[in-house]
Amino acid sequence: MTERAKTDELILGALDSFRIELPSWGFANTGTRFGKFLQPAAAATIDEKFSDAGEVHRLTGVCPTIALHVLWDLPEGAAGVRNIRALSEMFRVRPGSINPNVFQDQIYKHGSVGSPDAAARAAALRHLLESADLAKQLDSRDVSLWFADGSNYPGTANIRQRRKWFEESLAKLHERLAPGQRMLLEYKPFEPAFYHTDIADWGMALSLAKKTGPQAKVLVDTGHHYQGQNIEQIVAWLLADDMLGGFHFNDRRYADDDLTLGSIDPYQIFRIFHEIFYFEWETGKRADVAYMIDQSHNLKGKIEAMIQTVTTAQELYAKAAIVDHAKLAACQAKCALVDAEVCLKEAFSTDVRPAIRDWARSHGLPEDPLDAFRKSGYLERITELRSKRNAAAVSSYA
Repeated sequence: MTERAKTDELILGALDSFRIELPSWGFANTGTRFGKFLQPAAAATIDEKFSDAGEVHRLTGVCPTIALHVLWDLPEGAAGVRNIRALSEMFRVRPGSINPNVFQDQIYKHGSVGSPDAAARAAALRHLLESADLAKQLDSRDVSLWFADGSNYPGTANIRQRRKWFEESLAKLHERLAPGQRMLLEYKPFEPAFYHTDIADWGMALSLAKKTGPQAKVLVDTGHHYQGQNIEQIVAWLLADDMLGGFHFNDRRYADDDLTLGSIDPYQIFRIFHEIFYFEWETGKRADVAYMIDQSHNLKGKIEAMIQTVTTAQELYAKAAIVDHAKLAACQAKCALVDAEVCLKEAFSTDVRPAIRDWARSHGLPEDPLDAFRKSGYLERITELRSKRNAAAVSSYA
């Protein structure tokens, strides 16, 4: 077998195993704290979100699940489960991770499970437990947790006490999980809290997850780090401890910008994928990691941006799959620094797009999903259906 054939075989095998989850909120009108720029084709209902997600999956073949935000997508709670199941069957996209919302309601002004207000803590815990129950009813494995809890000024919060409240609530949520379910604990260093955030970094998330129980893992959002942080090192450490549960993939220039994947630093995403492949090569076992998208910027067309992120993820995943791990390990052992780095860069610079097109053809998928979407007429149809309503929507947060 030629070297090219071996490379193509690695790429095709990697693509066959790659799946990435779409976020329901990524198809809706979103914005910044200053306001929103409305899009005529943006989804506003759960039916429309499923329809758009189904279109992305139809064109790419690797997005069989859609993440749901409970208050936005299941405002009636368990009463909405039947509709979700019907939409799943209609659009051939299954419910994915269940995302509780304990940051939106007024009662959470000073926090949720970390609030000094016992009523707020109780309300947040009820919602978390209801979310776990919804996940069971929808056959969703992961309950994905992000908390906005924190404080804005020194001396205004008892940080250690808030940690204890977090431990108590997370333990109760863990007890509610069914066998095989997981809770994924996300972290963020700032925003909306600016002095301290209760789960500010991966170490805090790791500590809480380990204390919570064996079904608790850490979720890495690629936008939730300080500038210049080595995210792939975090990934390597979490893999070594069997504590990496999943990703929220996006890109950023400064902070949590929620830009399309690889739009700023594709090499970083490649390095993250490489650490996962390298771990699997060393250990001989597949890492149980959920790949999810979390992007919600308001300028690119929603569906086009989603297709762009999915295809970029495929490309970077394929590049990481062809790193020569045996050669890399030998270079590292000899401290052959230049050769080790070149080993990575050779894979990153390889044009994997022809192999991806071959893979798409073999699965009855369009070679260029974005071009196929533009020619499908789907955008024109939904624009006609949704534009009048979206034009009348509120765009200001003032």
